[in-house]
Amino acid sequence: MSKLNAIVTGVGGYVPEYVLTNEEIARMVDTTDEWIMTRVGIKERRILNEEGLGTSYMARKAAKNLLKKMDVDPDTIDAIVLSTSSADYKYPSTASIVLGKLGLKNAYAFDLWGACSGFMYALDQAAMMIQSGRMKKIIVIGADKMSSVTDYKDRQTCPLFGDGAGAVMVEATEEENVGVLDSFFRTDGKGLPFLHMKAGGSVCPPNHFTVDHRLHYTYQEGRTVFRYAVTYMSDDCELIAHRNGLTNDNIRFVVPHQANIRIIEAIAKRLDVPMDKVMVNIEHFGNTSSASIPLALWENEHLLKKGDNLIMTAFGAGFTHGALYLKWAY
Repeated sequence: MSKLNAIVTGVGGYVPEYVLTNEEIARMVDTTDEWIMTRVGIKERRILNEEGLGTSYMARKAAKNLLKKMDVDPDTIDAIVLSTSSADYKYPSTASIVLGKLGLKNAYAFDLWGACSGFMYALDQAAMMIQSGRMKKIIVIGADKMSSVTDYKDRQTCPLFGDGAGAVMVEATEEENVGVLDSFFRTDGKGLPFLHMKAGGSVCPPNHFTVDHRLHYTYQEGRTVFRYAVTYMSDDCELIAHRNGLTNDNIRFVVPHQANIRIIEAIAKRLDVPMDKVMVNIEHFGNTSSASIPLALWENEHLLKKGDNLIMTAFGAGFTHGALYLKWAY
């Protein structure tokens, strides 16, 4: 049997209709459009504000968009791998809810928690599942309702986050030198103090104190996170580029996690890649965590052609980080 490679054969996405602008943020906390744009490069973000809807709703929408666009029989899907940090419930998995809503009859599903690096991790896992020969079609989804864990009284963090979901189809091929070709992932376990949610887990379960003291929202020490993100994402991209012979001449796009425009610009500079070779959607979507990379692919799919070299990179709570080399297959 020939060696199997795992390729991305389609991209879908979904963002909520409601647009939260910097002007609205400035009415909630002491900030301005200029302050936000200068520091993080975000003009607006999409928010899922309908009551009773969670991450699974957006993930299902993105997956349905993908299936409809590709005209794929849902019964041929083998698995759903869903990355999120804002699950609908502690259990069951968000992926299981999406599977049920899609009506998939021959698949299994699970969540993968890798923070903002989660989509890359999920894509790599799906690739290995395909390469094993046991799976033929897997939907990989990155989805987060970050507004559900954002404190809109905290001027440091509330301008950063938005909601959305992106999905890709991963399939098997015997074609050589295409698809997921290389990855480098690491976790720095020292990241806990600098980026986390203080309450809601088994260490500090919900109670009146945790709710009254607003401990169920994202906590971040911005300067420390910024420094680590620039270093790790730049180093990881450089490593992947070096060991695969990728340069400014043959890299079509760098696809970074959309956390901060200054981080993105620093990565481009380190790789000596012009910004027109970097996918950027942070200005109108904000930081959508697991969804940011697949949403960037979804928006820019029309610019891609078979053989294009992409380097994905991300950094998130944990600290999780890494880079992935994907050669576009269509």
